Amino acid sequence: MTGSARSHALTVGRRQLLLAGGALGLGAAAAGFSPSRAWAQPRFQSDPFALGVASGDPWPDGAVLWTKIAPDPLAVDGLGGMPPRKVQVGWEVATDERFHKVVRRGGTFAVPELGHSVHVEVNGLEPAREYFYRFRVHGEFSPVGRTRTAPPPWARLRELNFAAVSCQAWFEGFYTAYRHLAEEDLAVVFHLGDYIYENPIDANGGVRKTPVAPELRPEPYDLTKYRLRHALHRYDPDIIAAHQAHPFVLVWDDHEIDDNWVGDIPKAGNTPDQDPAVWRRRKTAAFQAYYEYLPLRRPNKASGTQARLYRRLGYGRLADFHVLDTRQYRADQACGDRTGDCADRLLPGRTVLGPEQEAWLYEGLGTSRARWNIIPQQIPVTQVDTVPGPGRAFVMDFWDGYKPARDRLFDELVKRDVSNPVVLTGDMHRHMAADLTLDFDDPGSRTVGVEFIATSISTKMDGEDLDQGGRNLLDANEHIRFTSYQRGYLRCSLTEDACRADFRVLPYVTRPGAPVSTRTSFVTENGRPGLQSA
Repeated sequence: MTGSARSHALTVGRRQLLLAGGALGLGAAAAGFSPSRAWAQPRFQSDPFALGVASGDPWPDGAVLWTKIAPDPLAVDGLGGMPPRKVQVGWEVATDERFHKVVRRGGTFAVPELGHSVHVEVNGLEPAREYFYRFRVHGEFSPVGRTRTAPPPWARLRELNFAAVSCQAWFEGFYTAYRHLAEEDLAVVFHLGDYIYENPIDANGGVRKTPVAPELRPEPYDLTKYRLRHALHRYDPDIIAAHQAHPFVLVWDDHEIDDNWVGDIPKAGNTPDQDPAVWRRRKTAAFQAYYEYLPLRRPNKASGTQARLYRRLGYGRLADFHVLDTRQYRADQACGDRTGDCADRLLPGRTVLGPEQEAWLYEGLGTSRARWNIIPQQIPVTQVDTVPGPGRAFVMDFWDGYKPARDRLFDELVKRDVSNPVVLTGDMHRHMAADLTLDFDDPGSRTVGVEFIATSISTKMDGEDLDQGGRNLLDANEHIRFTSYQRGYLRCSLTEDACRADFRVLPYVTRPGAPVSTRTSFVTENGRPGLQSA
């Protein structure tokens, strides 16, 4: 296709924008058009697609495609170098990287109300196949992204490869892990939280030694500052490459808003947030910025301080993924959120998921016909006693602080005879593999599933293979089979017979260019819950 033909193909009028075949373009603030006047002849001093492209939440007939028109992503007003006017954006999907065979195309508006982000929900695609996509704004094309649709519900897959990542403080390390992730052969990547960090940043950008403008350094409380914090974390060639290569399924943890927040409760001692009005405004701003910068579907867009991120994705008869939100609906941390032990963590009715999400999860697990039931979520489910020998100490932000909720989950796994439950977790900044048993204090207790915890991409800097904290965990918890405090990601492979987890690690992240290797691998077999060395 010639350049002029491409230009003509992506030039869409108002009627085409409303009726773009095979997709729902979500450029407007709600569902209609922005009241702002369109920028008819946009001119950009630099690449309007500086933040790249991304796709997410694959379904058998499509996915959501994302970009953001931001020629100056770190502009201190948080507007990405754009005027407060909407701009027309074309998009197209093809079966080949050179776009010889375009199968879907259309257009939408990138509007200032959503930071000129674009979320196009494409449907009508074929299941279980690779597609390529790109955007265009006034003659300028985005990079070409690659996505992959899910298989149909009845499909029997020979294999499914996916990855899990979490925790990427920009100022604590380079995103080299994402560069390696981009080169993996994966159907989908699960991001388990802490996509940004809200902590104040020094003038030199932490270990990156990159000057940071004063407007980007403070802890964010309003929409402008959250947009800037996302832009800082997102404006990196390695993370852009990972999003360009694979579809992502994302859910937040705490640092997307405030460390250890739960529900309507901010972190204890954070003085401005103790005013409920301040906290509500902060949540609203953080929720909107999260949606603007990531490939999320319209149902995941927040309305004020409420957003539904828990959802279910199926991959044929092989796997159902039950994605949880462990922040928005849970009770306050027990024991003043201090590491230790106290009776409050054992109080009946304590919840991590909230009643509605719990019921949704149990019903989905019980009715699933998939061979494997994967539960991507944020905080360790397994018991994590942090001190060896006599006495016990638990992190109250983990499921340990909500033991009745964990007991209910495990009871439901048994009662509903759930097929092969596997929990995927982030948050800990360490790799870990653990058996999930009905009673962690009884070595002979029944194993009901396994948990694989993915270390951080960059948070906590280089780390080491087996730190003292890791030794304590192995000494105090017989069911924890492995841990490493290095940075990296988790790569998983599913077949009908087994789930294999490869713990990928980097020797350093405080400077770029680190190699990646597999530290160890574990397998859990179909019908035999529990970990085995691969």
